[in-house]
Amino acid sequence: MLTFPRLNARTACLHASMSVLLAASFATPSFAHATLEVTKAPANSYYKATIRIGHGCEHEPTNTVTVTMPEGFISAKPMPKTGWKVETVKAKFAKSYELHGKKSDHGVTQIRWTGGSLDNNHYDEFVLRGRITDFEAGARISFPIVQTCANGEARWDQIVKEGQDPHDVKSPAPFVTIEAPKHSHSH
Repeated sequence: MLTFPRLNARTACLHASMSVLLAASFATPSFAHATLEVTKAPANSYYKATIRIGHGCEHEPTNTVTVTMPEGFISAKPMPKTGWKVETVKAKFAKSYELHGKKSDHGVTQIRWTGGSLDNNHYDEFVLRGRITDFEAGARISFPIVQTCANGEARWDQIVKEGQDPHDVKSPAPFVTIEAPKHSHSH
């Protein structure tokens, strides 16, 4: 039979205090950003952006998630989400892009999921897909995100500049780093 030493009141209090501090360290804002599941993608390819939302706004449930498409991310389409209404905003692009042999100068520039309720104590994912165009390897493309709650919002819309550490930015927009295109060789 195993026996464990009895904890005196002081040791028990110390253990309880350390447990609270440890739990609090995992609840810090550094773990609470809106993030992308996949953070690298080849140039001139289709990319599935899975946006992870890890908390609400000041402990309130999130009821709207808005994602702004970066210039050069075209043919964007949202994935429907049970319990949420999905809306798209279309506008003219800053320039024209080629898509399947045709020029495209307008399309979806923003996607918004509304009417749902993501409790502050839960985590969820919002998915969209589109084509990455005309970027050099090493470039970053950012997806600014705004979470809206009943009495506020959490903005993840600060663009991380080249050479800047994302951890030095208070509310960084999640970004994808572009890799060299993958080539297939058929013989």
